[in-house]
Amino acid sequence: MVAATPDPSVAEMIERHQDTLDRALAAIESRDYWSPYPEFPKAYGESGPADGKAAFDALLGKVFAIEGQPTNGDLVAGEASPYGIELGVSYPHAEADDLVAAMEQARPAWAQATPAARAAVCLEILARINARSHEFAQAVMHTTGQAYGMAFQAGGPHAQDRGLEAVAYAYAEQVRLPRQATWTKPQGKREPLSMVKEFTVVPRGLALLIGCNTFPTWNGYPGLFASLATGNPVLVKPHPRAVLPLALTVRIAREVLAEAGFDPNLVCLAAEHEGGAIAQVLAVRPEVKLIDYTGSTSFGDWLEEHARQAQVYTEKAGVNTVVIDSTDNYKGMLSNLAFALSLYSGQMCTTPQNLLIPRGGIRTDEGTKSYDEVVADLAAAIDGLLGDDARAAAILGAVVNPGVLQRTVAAAAGEYGELALTPRVVESAEFPGATIRTPALVKVDADKPDDRTAFLGECFGPVSFAVAVDSSEAAVELLRRTVREQGAMTAGAYTVDEGVEAALVEAALDSGVSLSLNLTGGVYVNQTAAFSDLHGTGANPAANAAYCDGAFVAGRFRTVQVRRHS
Repeated sequence: MVAATPDPSVAEMIERHQDTLDRALAAIESRDYWSPYPEFPKAYGESGPADGKAAFDALLGKVFAIEGQPTNGDLVAGEASPYGIELGVSYPHAEADDLVAAMEQARPAWAQATPAARAAVCLEILARINARSHEFAQAVMHTTGQAYGMAFQAGGPHAQDRGLEAVAYAYAEQVRLPRQATWTKPQGKREPLSMVKEFTVVPRGLALLIGCNTFPTWNGYPGLFASLATGNPVLVKPHPRAVLPLALTVRIAREVLAEAGFDPNLVCLAAEHEGGAIAQVLAVRPEVKLIDYTGSTSFGDWLEEHARQAQVYTEKAGVNTVVIDSTDNYKGMLSNLAFALSLYSGQMCTTPQNLLIPRGGIRTDEGTKSYDEVVADLAAAIDGLLGDDARAAAILGAVVNPGVLQRTVAAAAGEYGELALTPRVVESAEFPGATIRTPALVKVDADKPDDRTAFLGECFGPVSFAVAVDSSEAAVELLRRTVREQGAMTAGAYTVDEGVEAALVEAALDSGVSLSLNLTGGVYVNQTAAFSDLHGTGANPAANAAYCDGAFVAGRFRTVQVRRHS
């Protein structure tokens, strides 16, 4: 494979984005805070929010055209805003055969481009997405139910950070071997053996991105940009309820690719109606060599079992756990947990579900607190945080789908156990049709079989369990068992005891889950920072990969060697 001569526009992109790439490469080494994408809305100009809203409004009720992409002439629609507004956006539908054929035709030129050229094109795509962060925030908000502030940050700059992080790792892995090397082996009195060896990165093939409903960009960009930066075309199959954010992404990517002299069909959109089966059809096609998926365990397991021709990266369900042993900042602990349990109505794969509390109580800076006191105080902290409806709506966002709402209704009816905090309806003055609920906090006992059935499975959404356990030692072991058997994206703990902390760390390492200790300030267990924190480990059943490390990108290409005598 001979590297293609860069288009003049590609050379300009390489020069323009070199500093950003260099700084991203430095950041993944130092693991310190860094981002080229401001997370504050005002950084995008005084008119940024209004301009983004106007751009979003201009999309409503119209066909979302994707110029040059294959289509059979049909349209796909059906997205509904959790905030109750009418979206009415429809997308071109295409047959799987036509999409795959167009992408296969586009693949060779992109595969022949250098890692530097591909990285620069990806960074240009991200830069253009970043400039439209307010528009993306509206699209994310009205497809996922995230409140605007969270939709702007998580769906915009933070998602872009994760995409850039994937590009940096992809570039680093592709240039780890030299492009060419000379090999000389001494032969004593004879002439030495001498060879020239070339090492060429060869992309795996077509990549399939299967998007999720809750975080279409944040969870989608790592796989999208990891595959694209390593030379693979990417077919984007959004969740039927969250198409618009990824459709915007596809449109921008295609524009940049075309300007850089590449076939825009390197990135295509595969929209489908709710209940469609195009993901299953595409996943097992022989051309599909990479799959990125976030969603239910059942379909993730199906992909891992049936898509044998592909490298499959999955993030599935898990049960996130916090052990509460002791604290030297009781109020700070309660405040931190109240926010972590409330943010986006618990509709995050990293939200704590089970809080393991010794039934004999915990030591605090305010004296010993019984199990009942800890649970009551946490319920009061959540109530205080969400007491005002306007503030509550800004933290909770809206319920993303009927399944989450049903779990909230079940909790309120006492189906999961005794309620320490009953969920309530929150009214939004701005969006009267929004479906917003406060969290439920349920008291359960680790020794009761019926209770274990309730809390040992994932209960996605605003439902958390205060689990009474015999001791801190029992809590550590339950944490270990839960992660091993159910999986987890995060684990947390509060302790001032060195022995308990050591046991917690050992359990986290043994079961393969990232651990946050004694969070009482502005960092929460359900948030991770690009370039520093790993999202998932790939070492427990909740996910088989991490955002982002070398393993997440290295399997997306192979290095082929050609050698000859010099």
